Amino acid sequence: MMRGLYVSLLASFAARSVVNGQSPTGLAPKKFLNIPLGNVKPAGWLHDQLVVQSNGLAGHEHEFYDYVAQTDWMGGNSYYSNLEEAGSYWFNAMVPHGVLLDDPVVQSQVQQFLDYVLDHQDSTGWLGPEVNTTKPRYLWGRYPFFFGAIQMVEADPALANRVVPALHTFVALANTMLHNGEGLEDWTRTRWEDFVMTLQWLYDFHPEGKEDLLIDTMKMLKYTGDPWEDVFNEEYFPKTAVEHLPNPFPVLTWHGVNMAEGLKALPATYRFTHNQSDLDAASKGWDLLFQYHGRPSGIYAADEYLAGLEAVRGTELCLVVVWPFSGSFLYQVIGDPKFADRVERITYNALPATLTGELDMWSRQYLQQQNQIAAKNMNPNPFPNDGAYSNVFGLEPNYPCCTVNHPQGWPKFISNAFVTTPDGQSLVHVYLGPFSVNTTLAHGNKVSVAVDTLYPFGDTLSTTIQAEKPFTYRVRIPSWVSKGTIAINGGAAHAVSPSDGLHTVSVNAGTTKLELHLPADISVESRPHGSIAVHRGPLHYAYDIARSATVLKRNAQQPQAVDLEFDATAAWQYAIDPATLVFHGGAPAGGRLPSPVFDSGLPPFTITATACPVDWAVAGDTFAAAPPTSPACTGAATNITLWPFGATKLRIGEFPTFKAT
Repeated sequence: MMRGLYVSLLASFAARSVVNGQSPTGLAPKKFLNIPLGNVKPAGWLHDQLVVQSNGLAGHEHEFYDYVAQTDWMGGNSYYSNLEEAGSYWFNAMVPHGVLLDDPVVQSQVQQFLDYVLDHQDSTGWLGPEVNTTKPRYLWGRYPFFFGAIQMVEADPALANRVVPALHTFVALANTMLHNGEGLEDWTRTRWEDFVMTLQWLYDFHPEGKEDLLIDTMKMLKYTGDPWEDVFNEEYFPKTAVEHLPNPFPVLTWHGVNMAEGLKALPATYRFTHNQSDLDAASKGWDLLFQYHGRPSGIYAADEYLAGLEAVRGTELCLVVVWPFSGSFLYQVIGDPKFADRVERITYNALPATLTGELDMWSRQYLQQQNQIAAKNMNPNPFPNDGAYSNVFGLEPNYPCCTVNHPQGWPKFISNAFVTTPDGQSLVHVYLGPFSVNTTLAHGNKVSVAVDTLYPFGDTLSTTIQAEKPFTYRVRIPSWVSKGTIAINGGAAHAVSPSDGLHTVSVNAGTTKLELHLPADISVESRPHGSIAVHRGPLHYAYDIARSATVLKRNAQQPQAVDLEFDATAAWQYAIDPATLVFHGGAPAGGRLPSPVFDSGLPPFTITATACPVDWAVAGDTFAAAPPTSPACTGAATNITLWPFGATKLRIGEFPTFKAT
């Protein structure tokens, strides 16, 4: 009781400090608004990628995987912790998956899930599997469910009649619990921002006259939660792997997934504090995170906790798949194109690299490595806080959370690929790729957009726009583009001229055709120990190590769900001469990419390099030591081919260097 009183007084004091000096009330506007789920659909190879996901593990978990098939969220008896996130993770991921593919089976599954949860809301307002049980009631596990429910309302506004009252009833309960210091544990304290985002959706679209309660609950969540503005302060931010560093904040703040959550907290906070310092902290924290822990694949290293820059350390799949959503929220609130550039890199590199491609995404890793010479039960184990089985491709290596959570990555990327300006006058193409869009802008202006492209496996985007009335169309020009051009309605090509990363086109009523050409130069990124990483455009390139596959385990109920060990079957110990890098941009046969495209030998883009063999130490037979600095060649120079990182399962992505002449 005393803790609850203390928390309530603290929140009240903080709330007063927010409004000192007659600061604005209500919620600050976002720079961009997301488009309701279903208005943006994948096309071309991106549609094929979702089909691959549907044919794999994600599309079949409900048939055999206990944490989904027997989830206690729908009256079953299966859950993996009292956090109660297994069922809600799956729901949050499969709602957009089903809508984007127009999949009636998946849509029926998630509708049944939603109906069951709402039908069993108890008299206190509580939602979830704890109803009519003695299980502890922690808030966090509801937050993915809220996101899934919001997406269902976006796709079918008629559902608001059921979802919105249930959420408001829960908010009233949660507000009381927070004032009493209830419903909190370490994960709730670190992921409070997800609930704040749900409250802001209610405030923006369905306030029902409860604005004051919604704002008070946002403030209570912040002031009972971890202080992210301090965690991302440069004074306290860890500059190396953290396993031997004391954390001045609660230990979970340095957890990899929670770092992505924490960066969302700052723009979410800004919306109710109106403090520019919240946005500044988010931008600075972003820069620190990638400066000290970033990966050439776009993501950062966190094998459970932040892991520094060494190429052997891991990155969790759950961390990878939350970024299309987290990074999109940062971009939509703040508007800095660096967020969109990073999300695109992560999605086109780190995401496919950690899922099997040739087996229709039936197996996933828990941890991926930048330099990954084996995927097996590792002895010795390079991951201080995760198990030796973590980089095996399987059903649930190390922890089950990524099995239920991983399907959200591609759908959240697709559904956030287009946004509008708050006035509804402009449509903005954020993430480049093949899409179709049907939406209504201000003044009832019905607009459709079809983007035909092989991007990121092609440099040209052909866009056809149909509109009933004139409007402003904007398209993101990534920072890596060199000498990009745009041609309108078959006219002469002109250089793109982006402002804040966006090129603007005035679109008339009727049909408008745009031809964007966005070439990029090869770039080289400096990495530890004098090593380098190779990029062109959004793609990171790596040496694809030939591999053998051994089945370690096969699920008794679903034989396609296997645990796979990959071992190198060819040499990988090469230094490369960066002066010899040459890009090869072939077109696929028939103009269509293979499906799946993210596997050995399948992408049409490659980079060749002159290389030589070097002495490069190995720990056991499981992981490579740090790249040797300025190594001597141990054999004759040869040419090697680098492939898009996402198509490699064993790889070298950070190379030592030498001079061929």
